[in-house]
Amino acid sequence: MIIWPAYIDKKKSRREGRKVPKNLAIENVKLKDIEKALKKLGLQPRTYKTKKYPRQHWEMCGCVEVEYNGNKLKLLKEICKAIKE
Repeated sequence: MIIWPAYIDKKKSRREGRKVPKNLAIENVKLKDIEKALKKLGLQPRTYKTKKYPRQHWEMCGCVEVEYNGNKLKLLKEICKAIKE
């Protein structure tokens, strides 16, 4: 499963790729934050810093890959909660 920072970025609209509600979303989200949150949740993330989010192909934002067999939205919400703690 690929996690892009845009999925949980509070500054992004749904059209720009945000998948979680604004009240859960994170401002100025970094790959390190997502990686730490996934480790807190007991998962083993792999970070790719040179990847470009397809909706913003001009911007190098990176992504995190993780092995997870479940609901992506549920995982994104858990990541947001873990970052806010």
